[in-house]
Amino acid sequence: MTAAPPSSAPVPTDQRAREVLKAVWGYDAFRGVQADIVRTVAEGGNALVLMPTGGGKSLCYQVPSLLRPGVGIVVSPLIALMKDQVDALRQVGVRAAFLNSTLSPEGVREVEDALLAGDLDLLYVAPERLLLPRTLDLLDRAPVALFAIDEAHCVSQWGHDFRPEYGQLHVLPERFPHLPRVALTATADDRTRADILRVLGLQGAPRFISSFDRPNIQYRVAQKEGPKSQLLDFIRSEHAGDAGIVYCLSRKSVEETAKWLQAQGVDALPYHAGLSPRERNLAQDRFLNEEGLVVVATVAFGMGIDKPNVRFVAHLDLPKSMEGYYQETGRAGRDGLPGTAWMVYGLADVVNVKRMLAQSLAPEEVKRVEAAKLDALLTYCEASTCRRQVLLGYFGERLPEPCGNCDVCLNPPRVRDATREAQMALSAAIRTGNRFGAAHLTDVLLGRDTEKVRAMGHHLLPTFGVGQGHDEKTWRGLLRQLVSLGYLAAGDHHGLSATGKARPLLKGEETLKLREETLVLKPSRRDRERAPRQGRAPVDAQDQPLFEALRQWRLAKAREQAVPPYVIFNDATLKTIAELRPGSLATLGSVSGVGGRKLEQYGQEVLEVVREAVSRQPSAVSQQQTEAARGAAGNATVLGLLRGSVQLPEASHQPSASSRQPETPPAALFPSSPQPTPHNPQPNPEVAEALRELRKELSRETGHSAFVIFPNATLEALAARQPRTLDDLRGLPGMGEKRIEAYGERIIDAVLTVLDG
Repeated sequence: MTAAPPSSAPVPTDQRAREVLKAVWGYDAFRGVQADIVRTVAEGGNALVLMPTGGGKSLCYQVPSLLRPGVGIVVSPLIALMKDQVDALRQVGVRAAFLNSTLSPEGVREVEDALLAGDLDLLYVAPERLLLPRTLDLLDRAPVALFAIDEAHCVSQWGHDFRPEYGQLHVLPERFPHLPRVALTATADDRTRADILRVLGLQGAPRFISSFDRPNIQYRVAQKEGPKSQLLDFIRSEHAGDAGIVYCLSRKSVEETAKWLQAQGVDALPYHAGLSPRERNLAQDRFLNEEGLVVVATVAFGMGIDKPNVRFVAHLDLPKSMEGYYQETGRAGRDGLPGTAWMVYGLADVVNVKRMLAQSLAPEEVKRVEAAKLDALLTYCEASTCRRQVLLGYFGERLPEPCGNCDVCLNPPRVRDATREAQMALSAAIRTGNRFGAAHLTDVLLGRDTEKVRAMGHHLLPTFGVGQGHDEKTWRGLLRQLVSLGYLAAGDHHGLSATGKARPLLKGEETLKLREETLVLKPSRRDRERAPRQGRAPVDAQDQPLFEALRQWRLAKAREQAVPPYVIFNDATLKTIAELRPGSLATLGSVSGVGGRKLEQYGQEVLEVVREAVSRQPSAVSQQQTEAARGAAGNATVLGLLRGSVQLPEASHQPSASSRQPETPPAALFPSSPQPTPHNPQPNPEVAEALRELRKELSRETGHSAFVIFPNATLEALAARQPRTLDDLRGLPGMGEKRIEAYGERIIDAVLTVLDG
């Protein structure tokens, strides 16, 4: 691949970037601030990029690496994932390799030779390997385009994944000051950002901060009442057969939960640092390469995972910070389709995490910072207002309206004045000596004449039995909230003691409003069977057979090539294909995520899968045949360009001298669209723009990604036909009855507003 096609006049960077994006990845446009980042780095500037997981960080350095002369060096913390990233790039025709300890000496020499010869576009390097004198000397002699530091928060001790090797990356600005550097991370508070800027020499560099909002993720938090059973009910009712990650705090809990899920018929595997490297690698490989596997893990699992169709992330224990929670939940729904962030927690979780923090050997300043982060997480958990507003507010972003896609918005809790009950609980803690746990305090409040209560003489206290108006669940919930809000502190052996913050409350100088605990009933078997399959890609019923056929084809191709299925096509692309039912390569090439290389490699096979599936649905045959005939001329153009002029490297494990191909201008990797005819009219640009605005508005209202509302190919078809009635929508690619019912009237209104002025 080359930086740009030869031309007498220089081609603007933005235009070249869009050509590469379309030709290589099959995307029509950049998202959000991606275009600004790409332009900055491609033109030689530095940048700090904060972008949510799944927001498209990788394109921010991959595209500039193809635009600039030389090879882009990507520093990545997890060597186990480098192969998958490289495989994905080779699938789209990018000359990529990795350099880490998994390679043989011969493999290392092969990559080094390709680097020095300028035969690579991207090279992924582990920080430990990068810092070796041999590697730095090699980079001195190689044509380097830029340095990208992924997971850049690892440079900071204040970050949630601190890596000492990352702290030594100050060598890059010192040794290669003339080369652009881009630091990328999904989460970084002010302290962490300051460290990134200092270590990587990015003072004065522009900072690109995207919205942290992931509208396709539904956030839910519940009280822990039997966590494994709650988890099983959640998976069975909403995510049966879906890929997911379950996070636990301890290795023991990971092992027990995974074993229990297996016994209940859920395909689950454990993952933690106590397993052998072989066991960890096997679990990770299975998760990446199989459909519907659940991994139960400690936080050691997940950073940098590219699997886009993780449909849920569950927490059976409290994370340690909002940053960690956000990073972990962000692994759900990276493809933009619906995902769920589900968590249960209880009083014991709050006490344990606070006690571990208090007993930590970390410096007092670090403990204060970590305590503040934990308090922010607990505030989020106890929120009685929109969780997304609380979450985004922590990262300095304001969401004007409640999101409508979290448990608080969907089922608003009742808030009541709990001042009197709080005074009872605090008084019980004080009168029993500020050293007993929640179970004993509950017994005292409920007036239970247990052996321990009588032995301690607590049956004689004024607080004995004052709480008999409430049940045990209510008191346990109240104590949890008092600990979360800082009115009670957790000491050794789970003992609870009143803090200075409790004094005004006890004196009646302030009131306390808390959310009421609501009993969540276990769903019946019938309810589970009838529950909507939220986790699946949201395709209409008539598209489901084709979507599943495409998934089966994808899995077979992935196994042939020993790559993860999503490297072939992600679920979002398959969903669009299933809705559009393309009958020609030209139409298939219009689908987001189908670039030139993939069109050449898989196009005919995908069309065959579509034809076979459509042949089983007679009502759709005539539409597909008409579309196929309309695209016949385009087929010849596509195949001629792809087979005659495009030469791309083979997707072998590592590049070799014999497999290196001559470079081709990015614009030649993808053909131009067929010229308009009376049967294939040119889309009206004003109607198209109005529909784009409508799609954005619907996306905000529903929480779905834009292409879930309707894909680009459908938008272009609408702009070309310019429908005036609901009947005009029928028969258009991607406009099934479900979409017409949901959005049809809004679409007609948008079109008529433009046409009738």
